[in-house]
Amino acid sequence: FEYGDVVGIPEVPRIVKDRPIGDDNANGVLMKLNKFRHFYMPPDKLSFADKRPMVVWRGHLNNPLRTRFVEKAADLPFCDAGSHKPDAPDGYRKPFLNIEQQRQYRYIVSLEGNDVATNLKWIMSSNSLCLMPEPTYETWFAEAKVEPNIHYVPLEPDFSDLVDKVAYLEKHPAEAARITAAANAYCRQFGNEQDEQAISLLVLYKYFVLSGQIKPDPEVWRFIAD
Repeated sequence: FEYGDVVGIPEVPRIVKDRPIGDDNANGVLMKLNKFRHFYMPPDKLSFADKRPMVVWRGHLNNPLRTRFVEKAADLPFCDAGSHKPDAPDGYRKPFLNIEQQRQYRYIVSLEGNDVATNLKWIMSSNSLCLMPEPTYETWFAEAKVEPNIHYVPLEPDFSDLVDKVAYLEKHPAEAARITAAANAYCRQFGNEQDEQAISLLVLYKYFVLSGQIKPDPEVWRFIAD
């Protein structure tokens, strides 16, 4: 195992919670770890149209990306962005909002922290629209498979397009509905606990076979080898 937030690629294959997105990341063997934190996707009964037509973000200002976003959003009247952490600088501190409170907004921003963004799953499973820069880390959720303008609204890393993107979406609610529907469908792939456990066991089985710890059963191996 490689415990904690994995920001690099292990030198030898290890089971991890997350890994950088890239073609050379095979030594990071993803499992559905920290699932109660990262895969909490409660139902959302509030429709997109009935939500506040604003952007919201809360989190720890633990990297330049997050600080840059809060700086950009500070003077925008349609943004409620800041950190609820006591160490947040003056002017950046905002009251804590739980998931239910954040989902009262139409647009929720997802920003990576130490590694993957924790809030991405519950945003995409809601009736709010996810706005974020292209992800650079992935978990069992397969963030590398999440597509811009299909499952989320992409933002430039300097957030220079934030105003234009929100203005466009406010004028095109059908576009917002299409993206939220696709995001919801993506999330439903991870909702069958029996399937998730079966896939997890097959990942471990393949890991043990390839690492020489067990001999493969021919019938099972033919099923998963590809």
